[in-house]
Amino acid sequence: MAFQKSPGTQDILPGVVERWQYAEQKARDICRRFNFREIRTPIFEATELFQRGVGETTDIVEKEMYTFTDRGDRSITLRPEGTAGVVRSYVENKLYGEPDVSKLYYIGPMFRYERQQAGRYRQFHQFGIEALGSVDPAIDAEVIALGYTFYKEVGLKGVRVEINSVGTPAVRAAFREKLLAFLMPMREQLCKDCQSRMERNPLRVLDCKTDQARFEEAPSILDSLDEECNIHFDKVKTYLTDMGIPFSINPRLVRGLDYYTHTAFEYKAEGIGAIDTIGGGGRYNGLVAEIGGPDQPGVGLGLGLERTIMLLEHQQAELDNAHQIDVYVVALGEAAEREVTRLVYELRTSGIRAERDYLGRKMKAQMKSADRLQARYTAILGDDELTRGEIALKEMATGEQRVVALASLASELKSN
Repeated sequence: MAFQKSPGTQDILPGVVERWQYAEQKARDICRRFNFREIRTPIFEATELFQRGVGETTDIVEKEMYTFTDRGDRSITLRPEGTAGVVRSYVENKLYGEPDVSKLYYIGPMFRYERQQAGRYRQFHQFGIEALGSVDPAIDAEVIALGYTFYKEVGLKGVRVEINSVGTPAVRAAFREKLLAFLMPMREQLCKDCQSRMERNPLRVLDCKTDQARFEEAPSILDSLDEECNIHFDKVKTYLTDMGIPFSINPRLVRGLDYYTHTAFEYKAEGIGAIDTIGGGGRYNGLVAEIGGPDQPGVGLGLGLERTIMLLEHQQAELDNAHQIDVYVVALGEAAEREVTRLVYELRTSGIRAERDYLGRKMKAQMKSADRLQARYTAILGDDELTRGEIALKEMATGEQRVVALASLASELKSN
């Protein structure tokens, strides 16, 4: 072939895309019930937004961003994550002026130039939510609960919630000294990334997958929390317990972004190779001010849809007949052929998923097509039935067939 898709991208084809539609529909329905409203931001933004918002010492900014100079000599970056763009929009459009907490969600593609592996692409898709304007630990718990509810209702099993508190900037500054005292004696044995992070952001060393075994005796940030942070974290745990959301505490969970304060959390699941993190998030009380807005608190999450879909396939989850159509209409005869064109349109505009043959095939071949499409019913119309104003309706699962009035086919299908 002359052209192939770029490395790290994928074609989501019919037969697979239905799983995506199913997951996205679940996400939208859950957000509706939790009173989160959709926001759609540009796929590219000014590079400085991500440098300031995500953090210059993160892997995303240092190694993974797709950045280019446009024709106006501006540095532009394809969005590597969703929060910075949503916060920029929140500030630019003065959503902070609204009397209630801004509860927003998004679904869309993100871009990172990183090593390809199971569930990880250079163009990937996230479902994310952001709640801006409240410091209440209850909204932290609500965000965690929404993500857990999504995984549960989409049909995944064995999803675990891990939480931690990363404190405030002042708490982290004190913990930084304790952590450096622990890390310095082993500096030369650590990977190059860890050695670099020790100088600029030591907490990120704990996120290293290469040297994780070396950090078993590392000091815990939970031992450095002040009274305010402990109260906040205790309330988050209490609210999660009250809602029946199972969780465990992971004191080395720091997440890969610099903007987190207080609560940090991840969702874990087995079944996609070495990677077990399928989503996560946390509180980011200083981010709005960092981007140029008023000092408004926020908390959010981002869930990877690729990993969700892979796990659904791995667990062979049922998707509520995601591939099924309601009725396949078979035409036998010239007059019936013409009537079926009108009839299928009528069914579709009545809210019924309908299909017909467009290849001039015999009845047997059309019935096979109906079976491949997992049609619940076939409706068979010949010229004689058309003259009588009737149509044969067959239930594919049982083989039961009956004759119904042609004019009442739509209502008959809806009632069933």
